[in-house]
Amino acid sequence: MAKIQYYTQEKLDELRAELQYLKIQGRADMARQIAEARDKGDLSENAEYDAAKDAQGLLELKISKMEEIIANARVLDESNIDTSKVSILSKVRIKNRKNGAVVTYTLVSEEEADLKAGKISISSPFGRGLFGKKVGDIAEVVAPAGKLEFDILEISR
Repeated sequence: MAKIQYYTQEKLDELRAELQYLKIQGRADMARQIAEARDKGDLSENAEYDAAKDAQGLLELKISKMEEIIANARVLDESNIDTSKVSILSKVRIKNRKNGAVVTYTLVSEEEADLKAGKISISSPFGRGLFGKKVGDIAEVVAPAGKLEFDILEISR
């Protein structure tokens, strides 16, 4: 059974566009590669043909997985986000209790995580440490460097 993933509408649209591209352009490119390899002679000893067929199998596997992800995707309505506690799509301003550094992160699904953009996965150790906390709470995050503590300063959408 596939697990349900939550996405923003923007990310789900992006996944659908990628799937459409793979189905149309990706399959057409693969068919062309197979035809070119087939034209080069004996298929029993044609490594290029074998490689193209393997690549086609991988493309079809990727398409199948993306179809499953999209079928089990749910769109999050940002207007319904409860800002009284940290949840998915919450924007959280936190302060490191050890060094006083203040940072803001948005908790998102695994596929949308992008640390440079300030988006961390809800399923990461950091995301799990923040999840469910309220303003004023202390979040404990177990990291490779040890246990870190953060004050929850603000929660918004």
